[in-house]
Amino acid sequence: MNTFWNERYGQPGYAYGTQPNEFLVSVAQKIPAGRVLCLAEGQGRNAVYLAKLGYEVVAVDLSDVGLAKAASLAAEQGVSLHTQVGNLANFEIQPGSWQGIVSIFGHTPPAVRKPLHRRVVQGLAPGGVFLLEAYTPRQVEIGGIGGPRGEQADMLMSLSELRAELEGLTLMHAAELDRDVNEGQFHMGTGAVVQIVGVKPK
Repeated sequence: MNTFWNERYGQPGYAYGTQPNEFLVSVAQKIPAGRVLCLAEGQGRNAVYLAKLGYEVVAVDLSDVGLAKAASLAAEQGVSLHTQVGNLANFEIQPGSWQGIVSIFGHTPPAVRKPLHRRVVQGLAPGGVFLLEAYTPRQVEIGGIGGPRGEQADMLMSLSELRAELEGLTLMHAAELDRDVNEGQFHMGTGAVVQIVGVKPK
């Protein structure tokens, strides 16, 4: 899997563009001031956006190639970014230490995702916010461009699964919907997505 992402991110340009995810832009202001952890951040478009808003951002990804481009993008846009190569299967999230945690199209197998989401809930400080957008199984049905396929289709996420996995958060926004996604060549056209804004009770 690491080889796959290094090859994708090693191509010229930015696989998913340099503009932040539209859902993230619409809800980022809900994150309290402070530290934000971006999971499976790839080439940094969302982390750089959050850094420009004044957050102290840590971007974690399996791909050192992707994170090198994230660092370059941050430098080009005049912000600082902390990057950390890490596997989300065993990445440690310090309890109670993050004002925001962000997962934008960060698809992992259920055996990784479920314990990761438990660590996310624990990792948020009181009042902290978890933002997630991911593709749902309907993405395969509609033939959308983007998201896991075939043997990896179990990485797609449903709202009912996420409600269970994120127990302990108050979900201020939780929806499955179809929306136009225009993020580089690999996320294009109508996408069937699930969106979450979850708050850790104070």
